[in-house]
Amino acid sequence: MRARQIEVFRMVMRCGTLTSAAEALNVSQPALSQILLHTEDELGFKLFLRVKGRLIPTPEAEELYPEVERLFGDLEGLRRRAGDLRQGKSGVVRLAASAPPSLSLVPEALRHFRAAHPDMRILSYVVPAEIIMGMLDSGQAGLGIAMNDRPIPLIDTEIIGHTKVVCVLPAGHRLASSIAVSAGDLDGETLISYRAQSLPGQLLRAALGREGLSFEPDMEIDVSIIALAFVQQGLGIAVVDGLLPWHSFPGLVTRPFLPSVALPLCLLTSARRPLSRSHELLRTHLRTACKQLGLERPMG
Repeated sequence: MRARQIEVFRMVMRCGTLTSAAEALNVSQPALSQILLHTEDELGFKLFLRVKGRLIPTPEAEELYPEVERLFGDLEGLRRRAGDLRQGKSGVVRLAASAPPSLSLVPEALRHFRAAHPDMRILSYVVPAEIIMGMLDSGQAGLGIAMNDRPIPLIDTEIIGHTKVVCVLPAGHRLASSIAVSAGDLDGETLISYRAQSLPGQLLRAALGREGLSFEPDMEIDVSIIALAFVQQGLGIAVVDGLLPWHSFPGLVTRPFLPSVALPLCLLTSARRPLSRSHELLRTHLRTACKQLGLERPMG
């Protein structure tokens, strides 16, 4: 029995007449009668006997009815579920992000996303950029956020914002009173920054190269959050992304770094897997969060 046949049989059982059932289903009586006759032909037995203007269920119909009620309940549940997914009232989103956006952009986006879709379940992963690619390809994550705009096979990359490189210093450092910190100011300092092979490292090396300077960190890191404890412990000063909320960490100050270097903030998706409605909604909130945080375009 098809869904429409189940619906018609159930309503006739409940109403007892074709007229009442047709009104309840908002269809014509001849159309409903045809569906019922077709159902009986497919089943190979009668469902109703017509006695004095009423339809009397056959014993076979009585046996089928409890199962039909169960199936109808399942269908109604399926329809509600589909409606909730369409309207963003339920579902699951899986977001994988590297540490800097996980501590800045992601909370801002999720705050608005949760307000708009409070019943949506969120699975948030904080992982290195290389891991994000594998999670997207395998379906473990639907969306990824990383500071990496390099072409990657089977991954679609959308640049949704930029953040500038800053210099992170202990509050009592001699350069803390400067308006900005230039590459030349780093002489004699222990420099904490990205590995030379990383995208931020390459961008910094290129920018300093144009100034005739070299980029050779004394302490190399993979992600900027590692610099937090290093700088707090007085191991050196860091040249890292400004995406992290450095102002919220005690004992630290940030200053603009010169020459100016902008790092891309990228939204990553699998080129092989279509986005669910839930992930499309979250993607919109991530783009909006970039604008609200002033990250939507490179800063002069």
